[in-house]
Amino acid sequence: MSAPYVEDPEKEGLGPEGKRRKRRLSVLARLLPLLWPHKARFALAVACLFAASGLNLVYPWAAKLAVDVGMGARTTDDLDMIAIGIAGVFVVNAVLVWLRHYSMSWLGERVVADLRGMVFDRVLALPLAWFHERRSGELVGRLASDVTVVEGVVGTELSMALRNGLQMFGGLVLLFVIDVKLTLLMLAIVPPIVVTTIYFGKKIRTMTRAVQDELAQVSGQVQESIGAIATVQSFVREGYEAKRYRRGVEGAFAKTIDLVRFRSWFFATAMTAGYAGVAAVIWLGGRALVRGDLSAGALTSFFLYTFIVAGALADLAGLWGALQRAAGATDRLFAVIDTVPDIRDPAQPLPLPDGPGGAKRRPPYDDHGGNGPVVPSSGRPATAAVGSVRFEGVSFAYPARRGQPVLHEVDLVVEPGEVVALVGPSGAGKSTVLSLLYRFYDVDGGRILFDGVDVRHLRLAELRGSLAMVAQEPVLFSGTLRDNIAYGREGATDAEIEAAAKDAFAHDFITGFPDGYATVIGERGTKLSGGQKQRIALARALLANPRVLILDEATSNLDAESEAAVQAALARLMHGRTTIVVAHRLSTVRDADRIVVIEDARIVEQGGHDDLMARRGTYHRLVEHQLIADHRAAS
Repeated sequence: MSAPYVEDPEKEGLGPEGKRRKRRLSVLARLLPLLWPHKARFALAVACLFAASGLNLVYPWAAKLAVDVGMGARTTDDLDMIAIGIAGVFVVNAVLVWLRHYSMSWLGERVVADLRGMVFDRVLALPLAWFHERRSGELVGRLASDVTVVEGVVGTELSMALRNGLQMFGGLVLLFVIDVKLTLLMLAIVPPIVVTTIYFGKKIRTMTRAVQDELAQVSGQVQESIGAIATVQSFVREGYEAKRYRRGVEGAFAKTIDLVRFRSWFFATAMTAGYAGVAAVIWLGGRALVRGDLSAGALTSFFLYTFIVAGALADLAGLWGALQRAAGATDRLFAVIDTVPDIRDPAQPLPLPDGPGGAKRRPPYDDHGGNGPVVPSSGRPATAAVGSVRFEGVSFAYPARRGQPVLHEVDLVVEPGEVVALVGPSGAGKSTVLSLLYRFYDVDGGRILFDGVDVRHLRLAELRGSLAMVAQEPVLFSGTLRDNIAYGREGATDAEIEAAAKDAFAHDFITGFPDGYATVIGERGTKLSGGQKQRIALARALLANPRVLILDEATSNLDAESEAAVQAALARLMHGRTTIVVAHRLSTVRDADRIVVIEDARIVEQGGHDDLMARRGTYHRLVEHQLIADHRAAS
């Protein structure tokens, strides 16, 4: 079996510092394709930026004219014209700045929205092994912080860099026009500033990455603690979790302060060097004015252009660190986007075959909202002719436990409409059978056929859409009851949703809520009891109308009354449909058509309950242990 994904996880910024890729600013070029669909708006923003930056260079020149006119004329007519011209430039510049700021901010938000969608689309397509190597909270925290950094570079830093670069270049050209010697003197301070910027920039990049890693770990811890809040409170570990969180926060704070201290030295050093050069220019410029080599207006404009160039250079030095952070964030985000999952659709997928007579899998309810399975012209349930599963010599070991096979040369056939129960000790491989059928992992050896087609040759959506699982702990979402049932099939009508709820014996308790099907059930269905959750999950499975129904300990956590209601719903859902049942409570599999016993990665027995009990093998031993455990619990 190949690796579950192509990208090295360390390249995504989620692993040890020493194994990460060296960040390069060139990675920011990968944002350009996201800007390309909005090239007209980007071009407008850049044009406004260039025009506004050019107009900013007019002000020192206007000051030169005003000083020279003021010192050489007795009337104010020329000064009035200069003032009127400057006022006009102010108005035009204000319009250009507004257009530039709005357009660049819009582009930043648009790129971030597209980037979020791209990252989440890729994350949803990644195999389970990818998630098993990461804490979900850390991943969510990292994606949130990295996307925010990218938003800053597109919406702010990019335009600032372009503006400062243009003003620095334009200011230098005009400085050379005014006085070459003074300009060369001013430029003598540039190399030290550049060297300082490069050194500090690398250090800031490393320290910033460490801060982001620390914050990502803290975010992961928060989600983990909140997600298990019942366990935390039941073991009275609130104080422990609070202290652990504070340690993480304090660690992040300490690293952030180190970063702030270093950046403060950086800015102070860069500005000191810059303004020391300005002071030297002022001293030499004043001497030139005394000698008559420069006019008062020329010297004034020279000073102003010097401040513009120095300020632009200082801002660029600060932006360098921001661009480094953005490069790292962009690199990590695209590392996720570029990950090619090993579990993916084949290049030339095969379709699932129809049942005999061409009957296709159909929605379980007619267009008039009548409840009950749709019966095609053959008179059989729509799913009865399909749903065969065949394991042929299947062997598998999880990537993290190579050399420890979970399944070894397993042969298993489940006929259409058959109810097969998988039993065995914990860790025997029962849940792995389900994961392989869903193709969450690929087999190491052998193959799995679904309705005669190797699952690796099917589109994932078609394969998984033909299966429906009801788990021991059903996963419900924080929306309404209607939304949770409709999750089983996109586009289901209200009538179909209610019909599925009735068949799952959920309609009565749903309508007992004040808001009925519009009741919001909270995260993971916290407002529902265990039996209610299971019946919502069953309604969802009914609506999906799968070829194969999978029950993974679906009633093990229910009280007797709830279990009776769920069992009645299960009987309706299982009717005429291939069903695979995984259970530790052996009483729940007694009525299965066939019981398959898995032990030590192999199928060791299979048959009916009475037959297996008569053999007095593994199944008999499991039943005896269960009876003993039940007797002890009862006493």
